[in-house]
Amino acid sequence: MKALVTGAGGFLGTALVRALRREGHELRALLRPGGAAEPLAAPGVEIARGDVTDPSSLPGAVAGRDVVFHLAGVRRGTRREDFLAVNAEGTRLLLEACRARAPGLRRFVLAGSLAAAGPSATGRREEEPLAPAEWYGESKAEAERIALGWKDRLPVTVARPPRITGPGDRENLYFFRLARRGVVVGVSGPPRSLSFVDVEDCARGLLLLAARPEAVGEAFFLAHRERTDLEGLQREAARALGVTPRTVRLPEGFLRAAGAAADGASRLLGRRLPLSRKMVGQILAPGWTCDTGKARRILGFEATVGLAESVGKSARWYEEQGWIRPVRGGPQIPG
Repeated sequence: MKALVTGAGGFLGTALVRALRREGHELRALLRPGGAAEPLAAPGVEIARGDVTDPSSLPGAVAGRDVVFHLAGVRRGTRREDFLAVNAEGTRLLLEACRARAPGLRRFVLAGSLAAAGPSATGRREEEPLAPAEWYGESKAEAERIALGWKDRLPVTVARPPRITGPGDRENLYFFRLARRGVVVGVSGPPRSLSFVDVEDCARGLLLLAARPEAVGEAFFLAHRERTDLEGLQREAARALGVTPRTVRLPEGFLRAAGAAADGASRLLGRRLPLSRKMVGQILAPGWTCDTGKARRILGFEATVGLAESVGKSARWYEEQGWIRPVRGGPQIPG
């Protein structure tokens, strides 16, 4: 396989690069100008500089590739247009470059999201209409529509992972830091279930999408059969960190106001704060769950890393990187 990975420097991107290198594939990693290349520096990894929103940088990146993994995107922003410009329009520009400069393309794998399908307490299925609930989800849904709209011209397929966990994760770091302080944040109202997938399982699923002919023209949820909720995730983080936490339960109205205030502060400060309207919207949704049956039946995909193992690996990695201060005398974190 001669692969291109966009978003190669991100959380999922670096895991996919590791998986591709283990299998001995020829690899080109697309990094934005100024992005750190050191984490990807390894034999067999070619660095290409470019941006999916810059069409002039894409033909050279895709040239000679037979598989393109499109992972680049934005998860946080203060304007709807910012999400659409990168996640949706960037996908269209990359597909156009593939059509022009990658005539031997065997697979275009789009890393979509459960957010494109929308929240569900019972488990979204692939055949259901997309019903995103916020701007990020809207942009991922539009990216998916664009990609699958090309299926008569290019061999496209879509992965829809839910919440991704594992070492290197920044999205859930805020909750680990709260757990380290002995706090689990709960929300008033009914239980809100979450599907998840460990980052290594997700990368393995992307490789299956690139290899299996049955994947062409289809979308697949890549998730573990186990489910949790936000409190369960935090309690598992506290357990892995050797902390006995107390629960602080917040009213929905307070969270909505806090998310709006955080977005305003992000604009004033010029940097993104951990809390946002997007995060609050995700927290207050009735659930973020998906059915794993289609990927299991068609691809033979089964996520094997459960929540305790994935969170344990994350906690240990955070401590090793200095992102979380270790608890002295705490229990051994499981691997």
